[in-house]
Amino acid sequence: MSYLQNKVQSFNANLGTVAGKISNKRTVGPPPKPVASPTPSAASETSKNDLKRKRADLPQIPFSQPADTGVGQHIMTQVTYAIDHLKKRDEPQTFAAILEYLSMQTREESYKKALEKILIQHDKVNHEPKREGHPAVFSFRPVHNIRSAESLLRYLQAQHTAQGLSVKELRDGWPGAEDAISKLESEGKLLVTRNKKDNHARMVWPNDPSLNFEIDNEFKAIWHKVKLPEPGALADELEKEGLTPANKHRLTKKPVKAQEKPKRKARAGGKTTNVHMAGVLRDYSHLKK
Repeated sequence: MSYLQNKVQSFNANLGTVAGKISNKRTVGPPPKPVASPTPSAASETSKNDLKRKRADLPQIPFSQPADTGVGQHIMTQVTYAIDHLKKRDEPQTFAAILEYLSMQTREESYKKALEKILIQHDKVNHEPKREGHPAVFSFRPVHNIRSAESLLRYLQAQHTAQGLSVKELRDGWPGAEDAISKLESEGKLLVTRNKKDNHARMVWPNDPSLNFEIDNEFKAIWHKVKLPEPGALADELEKEGLTPANKHRLTKKPVKAQEKPKRKARAGGKTTNVHMAGVLRDYSHLKK
């Protein structure tokens, strides 16, 4: 028992020594409390939501296509708009009226002068300079200066040939040309050819009333009594009279024969190279066909 008691006393002594050493060490404070991550403010959330909304509202426009603003900024684009405006107007227009139509009243003077100079020199525009009491005016210059039914008849009657007039050229400076042509045709004053597809007028000629003759009904009856021969019967009648129809002996092209390619002759013989095998190899050339 004394041995066990000594061991217990030694263990208790060592335990007290270790406890004293631990108490002398520097004490460690409690671990810091975890700090919560800062939450986004209401302002930042609002800005993100606005950005998403803006992105969603943007139209899906392909970047390869130019934006169609509806207004051409190039000066030649404005010239095209001005000519189209003059084409639709029957009366001449002043330059101020053209600027008002193009909404260019507030543009710089250099731009206005450049636009006016281009219109004056354009081959599709008539320009009448300023006169006393009358401002300078612009009007559309069509292929034919015809804008009414009366001027159309005068133009056709003044021609020295029977050449027709293209309706497409008339529409270039006369928007109501088709209606007037249809009316003149119904009155017997014009001869008109029309397209089969849409029945639009294509060409017009003057219809001279002095060339209209009435044919007697008796002559019409005699004309319709005459029967035309059958196509084959006419050729038979000509052959009976010893005549040959022009379309009987037609030249027929002989078929061209394809040129036959000459057969390639077999080579008579080649140079012998296996001289050292002369006693071993055999000659079978006499068996070749």
